Amino acid sequence: MLARIRKSQESEGGFTLIELLVVMIIIGILAAIAIPVFLNQRKKAQDTAAKADVSTIGKEIATYYVDNTVSPVVVQTAAGRYSLSAPAVVGPPAIAAYAATDLGKSSNNVTLFNQFFVDATHWCVTVQDAQGDKSVVGFEYSAAGGLTAGACTDANG
Repeated sequence: MLARIRKSQESEGGFTLIELLVVMIIIGILAAIAIPVFLNQRKKAQDTAAKADVSTIGKEIATYYVDNTVSPVVVQTAAGRYSLSAPAVVGPPAIAAYAATDLGKSSNNVTLFNQFFVDATHWCVTVQDAQGDKSVVGFEYSAAGGLTAGACTDANG
């Protein structure tokens, strides 16, 4: 009977310290590879949100210029939404103010940076995302070039 118990204890063994260390090292290496890749994908997602925002704003401005000649103003409201409006013009010809139009919700951390408006073929708007890869330069949408990385310096993009 004692011989059976001893034999069963010998055959049932746990993991050795070396085996556990090897597994921990492998897990550490995989984590060291995966974490930077995950953080990089997160920055790319932030950039995609900024691109979507500036693209929406740019397309709305282009649509606005189809029916209007007065330069609009785009603002980012405290409620986290974009709004497009235009002031009234006095004098020949008098033009009524363009009521504020809601362009949609702004993405998290995306801010309206700068904008230039001259006419339907010369305008540019820029947004930036502080947490994206392109946080310094941002993204612009202009009448001349459409969506590009960079910031507007004038109405030509």
